[in-house]
Amino acid sequence: MTDHAPLNARPFSFDTEFDGSGSVVRASDFRPTKRAYMPSEVEALVAQARFEAREAALAEAASIEAMAVAAIGQAMGQAIPALAHVAQTHREQSAALALAAARVIAAAALERLPIGPLQSALETLGQEIDGSPRLVVRASGLAPAVQEKIQAVCVDAGFTGMVAFREDPGLPLAAFQLEWADGRADFDPEAAAERISTALTNALAAEAGHAESLPHGSDF
Repeated sequence: MTDHAPLNARPFSFDTEFDGSGSVVRASDFRPTKRAYMPSEVEALVAQARFEAREAALAEAASIEAMAVAAIGQAMGQAIPALAHVAQTHREQSAALALAAARVIAAAALERLPIGPLQSALETLGQEIDGSPRLVVRASGLAPAVQEKIQAVCVDAGFTGMVAFREDPGLPLAAFQLEWADGRADFDPEAAAERISTALTNALAAEAGHAESLPHGSDF
């Protein structure tokens, strides 16, 4: 019976080649494993190992840091829209609360001084109505005492013409209409409040990036 050698077995051969005279033509690549090291060599190997370990640890730390920064950026990118929505909702609710409080305060002030807006309008329009011979004041609640106060305001504003009063029960408290020779002015607290609310809504929408511009010439 014939024994067969393992398939991965290699026959023994010499790597070093010699010529006919015994000179080395090609040296062997074989290098024996070094079994003993000098103390200086050991220190050098330890230092090299420490350096390589440090470089590997720094590279791993840098990789972990980059992954952490990427994760933080992704989390922030996902959170920003939600935070923006929360901030916008807070602004809208705060504005609505402030507007509601302002309406309550304004209503209380108009109840105590209903001719306040009319007085302010007359003082502002003093120069425009000064040359007119007649001024028509249309409002509700024009009792004699109220008419006297309005007359006094007109005099203080510099108006020397005749003031005619027209009672209009359909007008709300503090609302009025003024008519003179070449002009007209009117005021409605509810309409003014609606214009303020619309302007505030548009301003908030502008911050959110989807504003509708106010009509040209709109004011409060």
